[in-house]
Amino acid sequence: MPAIVLLGAQWGDEGKGKVTDLLGERVDHVVRYSGGNNAGHTVITPDGQKYALHLMPSGALSPSAKIVIGNGVVVDPKVLLAEIDGLAERGVDVSRLRISGDAHLIMPHHRALDRVVERYLGSSRIGTTGRGIGPAYGDKVARMGIRVQDLLDPGILRKKLELALREKNQMLFKVYNRKAIDVEATVEEYLGYAERLRPYIAETRALLWDALDRGDTVLLEGAQATMLDMDHGTYPFVTSSNPTAGGACVGAGVPPTAITKVIAVSKAYATRVGAGPFPTELFDDNGQHLRKIGHEYGTTTGRERRCGWFDAVVARYACRLNGVTDLVVTKLDVLTGLPKVPICVGYEIDGRRIDDMPMTQTDFHHATPVYEELDGWWEDITAARTEAELPAAARRYVARIEELCRTRVSVVGVGPGREENVVYHPLLP
Repeated sequence: MPAIVLLGAQWGDEGKGKVTDLLGERVDHVVRYSGGNNAGHTVITPDGQKYALHLMPSGALSPSAKIVIGNGVVVDPKVLLAEIDGLAERGVDVSRLRISGDAHLIMPHHRALDRVVERYLGSSRIGTTGRGIGPAYGDKVARMGIRVQDLLDPGILRKKLELALREKNQMLFKVYNRKAIDVEATVEEYLGYAERLRPYIAETRALLWDALDRGDTVLLEGAQATMLDMDHGTYPFVTSSNPTAGGACVGAGVPPTAITKVIAVSKAYATRVGAGPFPTELFDDNGQHLRKIGHEYGTTTGRERRCGWFDAVVARYACRLNGVTDLVVTKLDVLTGLPKVPICVGYEIDGRRIDDMPMTQTDFHHATPVYEELDGWWEDITAARTEAELPAAARRYVARIEELCRTRVSVVGVGPGREENVVYHPLLP
């Protein structure tokens, strides 16, 4: 079982970090393949310690797995070094980290433009984190990006930065009335990062190919989620990369023939951060209940997450798009105490019933959920470790999700801790 993809089946924040950590002791390499420090993975260890990871792969908390930041990630070196230092101070061995020299860097002009453009969009804003992720990917596609490997060549770094700022400073100063970015100060700052990051920079593709040739298990960890995919999500309210299974091959340099399993993570309900359509969003006491009991606040931004009922149309779409072999349903315990638990089984759009994702952005914005109500349960399920220990109503809810998604549910999360799971089918032998 050489390569496994782990991704989100909704709009992010599904609990991928917990699953990565759950698998960490049984995999040899954990690879982040997309996104930047706009991601947030919260992991709680068996001794109760809580870690919020942003750029570092969640496997960093497993003492045995090697950890890799792939070429598809955009890296803010200041943020990464702060995260490395924070983990080291807490006794985590960070020497296992390797960073692809082909990963692109987030520069000061990316952060500045991200914030000012979002502000100028007003009510049409996307809802970005303002951390420069989108502009960094934009420069990558425009072939004027600065890569991690450029930190190792001061001449190239300066030349590329001068070329980029020739355009970006014009925009900042003349269009947005903001202060221009200083070339010399930026070069000096980033060369300082270079000295500290040098030991971690590697040709990670070759490293992973050799691992696969040895029969090692490589876990490819996505950030964000399917519905935020640049091509397959709710465009334009998406991230700037491809967090889907296909993006794992591109973002890590791993061939598709090496992937033998795709694990998707979904909450037992749905959440979303930022702007964009969200058919099952709740604005009533039920939404407040999910937010309060589920602690639905962004790991990276602290923003309140928008909450809604489970959307089987979205989940089924994600399972089919990614070729999901195993579905992990997290936070089932948050639904405890609700008399009825609805599931969205389709949409109504202008009087038409549809059961698949609408083709157009307009239709998705106008989609009204069609609900099927299931009975709730009152029993505390956090101590359950087998299917038989779950209340009958909870078992029926999980079974209905499995039926609607046409994908087997392999693990159900019944609490935030690493061990608080009901395993229907082992994710690894």
